[in-house]
Amino acid sequence: MLGGVVVLPVSHAVWQDASSSQNTAQLQYQLVPDFLKLPANLYFSEVSGVALNSRGHIFVFQRGTHPLVEFDESGNFVRTMGEGLFKRPHGLRIDPSDNLWVTDNEAHFVLKLSPQGGILMVLGQRDYPGNDHSHFDGPDDVTFGKSGEIYVADGEGNSRIVAFDRNGNYLKEWGRKGSGKGEFRLPHSIVTDSQGFVYVGDRENARIQVFDADGNFRMEWTNAGHPYGLFVAPDQHLYVADAEAARVSEIDAKGNLLGGFGTAGRGPGQFAGAHALAVTSKKEIFVAEVFNWRVEKFVPIEQHR
Repeated sequence: MLGGVVVLPVSHAVWQDASSSQNTAQLQYQLVPDFLKLPANLYFSEVSGVALNSRGHIFVFQRGTHPLVEFDESGNFVRTMGEGLFKRPHGLRIDPSDNLWVTDNEAHFVLKLSPQGGILMVLGQRDYPGNDHSHFDGPDDVTFGKSGEIYVADGEGNSRIVAFDRNGNYLKEWGRKGSGKGEFRLPHSIVTDSQGFVYVGDRENARIQVFDADGNFRMEWTNAGHPYGLFVAPDQHLYVADAEAARVSEIDAKGNLLGGFGTAGRGPGQFAGAHALAVTSKKEIFVAEVFNWRVEKFVPIEQHR
């Protein structure tokens, strides 16, 4: 134990990704145990999303009685929001103005909430799935472009990406079910980088597809397993949560796989259903786990030497 931090078992051997000939070193991270402090009689259920605002506050999206839970930068409980709004919480993102964006992939809508929790925008129609400009069928995630565009990964039923302007007006869409370029088998997660490129976690095709802001295919990466969750860190590295491999991986801006960590299990520091993640400028990683009903915080080991 280092400074009250539980050290994960980390191998110094390299590991071989099944879809890449590149050997990649193990990332050395350690768990900060019990970082998020829930008050008595408040519990997480299946945790599907985690995000950070500009103050470093941690927001958790989960499928229990209190779907949105906020903690301060030290992990202390702040408040809950969103009671009664959702059927099946899924994706959570926070935009540059600290608005919260959430997806419900059973009720088929996307909500924009103010930092105070008020509803600012509704995309889709509750309980009415569809494939036109005004409806979704199982939307999983949402992200934002350089000019405020809103990109929705409409993944469960429609296998497409739908783009809107900052005011929620339809702009375009792309994708269909399949395994070719620009096709998807469950676009489960979506993020953008500082240049405006759009990264789609094409989960069942076990790849990340990269598009420009207009939806034109640019490249694909097949070196990080099944991308359940994606996050672009401040240094523009892409982090991937793979629930099937029980692993978190890091990819640089050129698509090189730098490494990963994680083992399957129910104990501290292990993963069961690693579904989403958020990363700070210090490379601290918060991982949301569906089956372990929790969010765990990991930090690079060298921070505590």
